[in-house]
Amino acid sequence: MNLPVDSLVLYRAHPARVLSVGEKIEIELDGGANKKVRPKDIMLIHPGPLHNLKDLVPIAGDIEDAWAILENETTNLTDLAELIYTEFTPITAWSTWQFVADGLLFAGNPESIQARPGIEVDKIRNERIAKETTRKDWLDFIERLRNDSSLPGDRERLQEVEAVALGKSNHSRILETLGKPVSKESAHRLLIAVGYWPPDYNPYPSRYDINLKEPVFVLPKLPSEKRVDLTYLAAYAIDNEGSTDPDDAISLDGDRLWVHVADVAAIVTPDSEMDLEARSRGANLYVPEGIIPILPNAVTHNLGLGLTKLSPALSFGIRLAANGNTELEIQPSWIKVQRLSYQQAEQQLTQEPLASIQSFIAKFRAKRQVQGSININLPEVNIKLRDGLVHIQPFEPLQSRELVADAMLLAGEAVARYCQQLSLPIPYVVQQPPEKVEHPVDLAGMWSYRRLLRPSSLSIEPGPHAGLGLELYTRATSPLRRYSDLLVHQQLRAYLSGNKLIDDKSMLERYEQGEMGGIRVRRAERASNNHWKLVWLKQHPLWRGEAVVVEQFNDRFVTIIPELALEAKVRIAGGASLNSHVKLKLRDVDIPNLACYFSVRS
Repeated sequence: MNLPVDSLVLYRAHPARVLSVGEKIEIELDGGANKKVRPKDIMLIHPGPLHNLKDLVPIAGDIEDAWAILENETTNLTDLAELIYTEFTPITAWSTWQFVADGLLFAGNPESIQARPGIEVDKIRNERIAKETTRKDWLDFIERLRNDSSLPGDRERLQEVEAVALGKSNHSRILETLGKPVSKESAHRLLIAVGYWPPDYNPYPSRYDINLKEPVFVLPKLPSEKRVDLTYLAAYAIDNEGSTDPDDAISLDGDRLWVHVADVAAIVTPDSEMDLEARSRGANLYVPEGIIPILPNAVTHNLGLGLTKLSPALSFGIRLAANGNTELEIQPSWIKVQRLSYQQAEQQLTQEPLASIQSFIAKFRAKRQVQGSININLPEVNIKLRDGLVHIQPFEPLQSRELVADAMLLAGEAVARYCQQLSLPIPYVVQQPPEKVEHPVDLAGMWSYRRLLRPSSLSIEPGPHAGLGLELYTRATSPLRRYSDLLVHQQLRAYLSGNKLIDDKSMLERYEQGEMGGIRVRRAERASNNHWKLVWLKQHPLWRGEAVVVEQFNDRFVTIIPELALEAKVRIAGGASLNSHVKLKLRDVDIPNLACYFSVRS
């Protein structure tokens, strides 16, 4: 290839001028720099002379006419330049090559240039129009997002951001283009800003992979079996106002306390479709928006205690022996249930039979206290969403609530002891004692001590539950709500009916699967409750209230707002003592980050 000095060549799609020729060729680049290259790295456009690359200014030419003349034919750069401009100079050669390099009408190299067929030109042109339309549409979309707006047609695109917000993806071209972090919080904030999500949207059940669809199955009929008639007993299902899934009730029959539990295992048998579904879910999800059950709602409707005139139950008849141990009788039964709220039950605690039940439970409570039970009573609230507004109601410290809780603990201990004595594999709930046993009575003490307690866990091996003050314990009173309770009922029913028991290995596998779902549910509930507390604060921007100091970190203090059961970190000028009360006012709420900020008011 003959490359004269001052000839025009192509180097990496850019014009260059030949300065010298040797083993390597020295060229001047269009930016002014010099570079030595191999002959194969460049392509001759015009032999020159070209003295200044700045002379290569674009000039107009009728490229369409030239293409029409040459359609489907082959030419070269010299002839094409002369056809368009009537002369072949460095300037016309470069302008002509730009048309070729564009690729719409021509293709090839300087020595062999093909004029594309018309059908091919139309195809390329349409593709370019579509590409440009897509590019402009994308830029318009991004500009809308920058202005915190969106159109209905943007929703499909924004699903990419939603996947990040829900923890399903770690990639988002949209967030990257906007210069925002690719994080759940950043995505959440954007989706609210552009109106894809409403400001109070709760992402946490989805983030924790909770199945939000109600399970739907055809329910088997209640098996025809002998049931003890306990309808002569006054049975009370005591729960929160508005509860829709009552699965336990209590009665007193002489010296025996009956804890009746919805007989779910009568129709949800091991490894049935409903059992597998409940196992995968682990536990009911309770959030202010409503309940996502582990079993079809029809199961609750048919078996929930007090929802029909007569309720089938698995009833635990418990006597307390002189040494404080429990003696247990288990019977499938029919009961007639009266439903009460905790507030209603509170008014009847001095009346029979609740007064006698209270006395019975007091003995068990005293036993737990002797065995070192630990009471951590931190503020709790009930959160409900009604007509778009969040309602938060602190739980009252009612004796009726303690009565029911202790009755369920008593049943759990009795069933655990029963299963241990018979070597029935079940999931025991165990908790090792803390290194230092304390019994705090103030809020700061309980707040601090709670973190020293070891977490409870499920175990195939029986063991004590230190916090409850029980030598043995299992959960057996909420089979409508928790899979581990259902497992216990399935095992008890297998034993009572003489059917094959669930062996140790299978029991371990089943409750571990159920517990995986249960952990996700608990995390989703905790995050959801915090979310709705922040939404409530957003709805009350002028909130002012009182908090209790429970911890200090340098110049910052951790406080608890009892009316919201909410932790708030604040700076307090002059400091504060633990358990002292401070007055706070709301400063800001950051829902995507689950954060709220308060300042101390004088």
